[in-house]
Order: sequence, then C-alpha cells, then structure tokens
Amino acid sequence: MILFPAIDLKEGRCVRLVQGDMAQATVFSDDPAAQAAAFERQGFEWLHVVDLDGAFAGRPMNAAAVDAMLNGISIPVQLGGGIRDMRTVEGWLEKGVARVILGTAAVRDPDFVREAARRHPGRIAVGIDAKDGRVAVEGWAQTASLTAQELGRRFEDAGVAAIIYTDITRDGVLKGLNIPMTLALADAVAIPVVASGGLASMRDIERLLEPDCAKLAGAITGRALYDGRIDPAEALALIRQRRSVVG
Repeated sequence: MILFPAIDLKEGRCVRLVQGDMAQATVFSDDPAAQAAAFERQGFEWLHVVDLDGAFAGRPMNAAAVDAMLNGISIPVQLGGGIRDMRTVEGWLEKGVARVILGTAAVRDPDFVREAARRHPGRIAVGIDAKDGRVAVEGWAQTASLTAQELGRRFEDAGVAAIIYTDITRDGVLKGLNIPMTLALADAVAIPVVASGGLASMRDIERLLEPDCAKLAGAITGRALYDGRIDPAEALALIRQRRSVVG
C-alpha cells in the first residue's frame, strides 16, 4: 500500500477543504513547494496534488505552484483538477507529472480518457468522487446519475493505471475512510483503487493494513497529516512492516 500525502491548491496556497466546499478552506501553507519537499524528506514515496481552482474552472489555474513542486522534489507526483483535454494531459506529462487524474472528463468524455490511457500507458488515473453513492463532477459542484461502480466499469479494459475513489461526505471532516464503499468498488473492477476522503488517525492506517484491504493500492491523507493526527514516521513504518510480512 502507498500512502499519498495530499496538497490541494487554491490561489497558489496549500489548503484543505471540508466536503469540497471552497468557502471552507483552511490554509496550511503559503509555500506548496516547501510542503512537497517536507513530505519527501519524511519518506513519502508519492505526492498527490489537486488544482482546486482548476477543477472548478475546467483548466489549470495553479500551474506555477505545480511547476515549483515538480522542480523541487524527485518523488513522483499525481495531479488532478481541470484536466479536460489531451493538450493539457500531455503538457503536464511533459513537465514531469508521473500520472494525471481525470475526473469530470471521465464522466463527460470517456472516449477521451480511453484515448489518453492508450497513448500514455500507466500514466492516466480516473478520479471517482462520490456523494451518497453518486458520482460528482465539476469540482464536486454537480452530481451525475452514475454510481461509482458503473463509472469504474467503463474503463475496465482501457489501460487506466488507477482509480482514486473519494467519498465527498467524509473528505476533510476526519470521520474515517468509507472502507465498505471503497472495497465494493475494488471488488467491482480489476483496476487498482486508491482510497481517499476522511482518513483521520493511525487507527485508519492500521485498518488499511488488515487483510481485506490488501486489494487496495493505497490511500490519500490530507488534513489528518497537517493536523498531526497521523505521524508520518509511524505510519510509514507500519506500512513497511506490513510489506515485509506480506512480501
């Protein structure tokens, strides 16, 4: 399992939202590049970045902040938010983003997602954000009629590298991951699934390392990491220990 620290960008700063509400943004750092470097020093293997402004605008809005992070760290970065066309996908990949996350585009234009995955094997992820079981799009401002499992199955044979599954109702409120829904999605598709939304404590890390969660590719942590509810060294040590036992 990979534990992804999250950097959410709003107006060039590192923030966390509550249930995707841009009006409820807590600023944790004015220097996202420094925060990214700190995560790398702590031993994290990947970085998860979301351009929140871009998700609402439908185009990249925090490119300077992302560029600064890419130039300052060596660990791979997965990036989502406002990526709606091939030019933007390829622009980010050329800049050094390891994996782009397509969310709204996965609902609005699945053929584009399939073509992106065909052109760039292993470098396209699908972001599935759900509220009450239904997929949300446009920066979570709209809800589609699709369920998460229905959307995931659309890309079964597309060569998508991963699905990032977020339960919006839990995101930023520290209530714990929605393990049953995340595992249901992982059971429904062969694509690796990364859990997101609500990871709140070391107990959640321990839960992710239980046998039934072995099918999950990883989890994303945000507010709990910034608030000190999760100790990076302890969490990463637990994960390494489990890998050594399983491996």
